[in-house]
Amino acid sequence: MTEIIANLPLLAEISGDIGRGLTAAFGCAAAAIGVGLIGSKAVESVGRNPGASGKVLVQSIIGMALAEGVAFFTLFLY
Repeated sequence: MTEIIANLPLLAEISGDIGRGLTAAFGCAAAAIGVGLIGSKAVESVGRNPGASGKVLVQSIIGMALAEGVAFFTLFLY
């Protein structure tokens, strides 16, 4: 019993790191899904209206950059 009590700080430290890792993983996964959705919708819209490809490209790059910002926040700020 004393071994468990002696290891409580270590267990608390390990579980805290697991939580941070899971948060970063879910944040990066959400950003990847967002970038994929933006890319697929951009391709779909250019397929429907090829004349608007320049405007769609600019908007999709901005949207992808904002979605990737979520990944950077979860990796570096948490």
